Amino acid sequence: PGQTSCRTERHLYSCVHMFCMVVKSLLSSPQNLVIDPKNEMSYTMWKDVPVPFFMTVYFFNVLNPTEVLAGEKPMVEQRGPYVYRKRIQKQNITFHPNHTVSYLEYRSYFFEPSMSVGNESDVVTIPNMLVLGAAVMMENLPFAVRLMISTTFKTFKEGPFLTKSVGKLMWGYDSKLVDFLNKWLPGMLPSTGKFGLFAEFNNSNTGLFTIHTGEDDIRLIHKVDSWNGMTKLTNWKTPQCNMINGTAGQMWPPFMTKESTLPFYSPDACRSLELVYQREGIMEGIPLYRYVAPKTLFANGSDYAPNEGFCPCRQSGLLNVSSCRSNSPVFISHPHFYNADPVLLDYVQGLQPTEDQHGLFIDIHPETGVPLNVSIRLQLNLYMKKNGYIDGEILTTFHTNLVLLPKVMVYMQYCFIVLGLATILGVVLLHYRKKTILNSPPLPIREQRLFPQPRLTNQHTGAPPSPHHSKLSS
Repeated sequence: PGQTSCRTERHLYSCVHMFCMVVKSLLSSPQNLVIDPKNEMSYTMWKDVPVPFFMTVYFFNVLNPTEVLAGEKPMVEQRGPYVYRKRIQKQNITFHPNHTVSYLEYRSYFFEPSMSVGNESDVVTIPNMLVLGAAVMMENLPFAVRLMISTTFKTFKEGPFLTKSVGKLMWGYDSKLVDFLNKWLPGMLPSTGKFGLFAEFNNSNTGLFTIHTGEDDIRLIHKVDSWNGMTKLTNWKTPQCNMINGTAGQMWPPFMTKESTLPFYSPDACRSLELVYQREGIMEGIPLYRYVAPKTLFANGSDYAPNEGFCPCRQSGLLNVSSCRSNSPVFISHPHFYNADPVLLDYVQGLQPTEDQHGLFIDIHPETGVPLNVSIRLQLNLYMKKNGYIDGEILTTFHTNLVLLPKVMVYMQYCFIVLGLATILGVVLLHYRKKTILNSPPLPIREQRLFPQPRLTNQHTGAPPSPHHSKLSS
């Protein structure tokens, strides 16, 4: 620990010293801030951001998965942190005549054992996002298809909860279910190979960004002109919510004030986010402004009308991102439901939200727009409503597709067994009867009359004639 601390302090001192030199050079002329290969220092700083990035991951280990299915409140314990160093590389950099530049930004993650509590071999139990997501996505499919998929879940022993190592949950694990669904129902799942929470993040890009270079207007520098060729999104219900605002989230225009906001577009959140000024600060002698997430950031449409376009909404503090996640029932929030509706804390045992540990913030140097301390803290959620029994539209679907239908299949198996036995028994009995008939001695032939013999009766009494009468009376 001591050596790590010393290395960290030396690295921090080196970064601060270098940053002070860069600031003096950049501020000598606004043109030095423009994204231009001729401005070697600022261009290199934009292309290869000098501030180290780390992704810290925590898992909520579910302690009572069986009881949760029976309707009890989930009980969780936080495991981690598992820290990954994030390497960012801009590629396919193309400058355009309208003072914009396009690029693909690739990201790679490397596990840092010395900064982590635990390792990637740790085993945790979490909700099975693959199964639960598929259960909701097949809600409107024909019953026969739902029955087939539910049977597939049972066949591949996929249940509502998943117990695997951190490494496999992060970067993917082989799943016969994924292979089966991609073969027979292509396009149903976002994953085409290994399934993992961050499998598609590693060694991937965040989409084609086109941003302003600031050459014609320094106030526009780093602001997004388009993303993947789009100047607005299509995921949300209102034009305001579909706007692509601010920068790409790495640098901002210079000369910021306390009245300035910090907007940026996040492909991972499928929307633009905007932070507000909170307070001044100093980091190793460098003045900073701290910008934080307002309480309205993830508020629902009832509490904050401009967010109505992000609905259908649950409680405030949850952002429904199912529209850009293949309709999976995925919500994002601050960790431990910080700044969310307090009622959410009643649904789960083991959460303790605090601003210091769970608040989102960016510390930025106001004169250059360069961030020096970034903490984007988000939590991935599967919404589960608890009223003493499985309830809510999502869980009703989950219960129907993953609990009831597999049970129906079990009962149908028994029915087929009984019907099969009955059929076999019937065939045996018929065979035995046929064999008995063939082996039986022939019966005596009796005389049969073609016409029935008339029956004589007494005309007066209607009784049969007595034995003395041999003739009819005249």
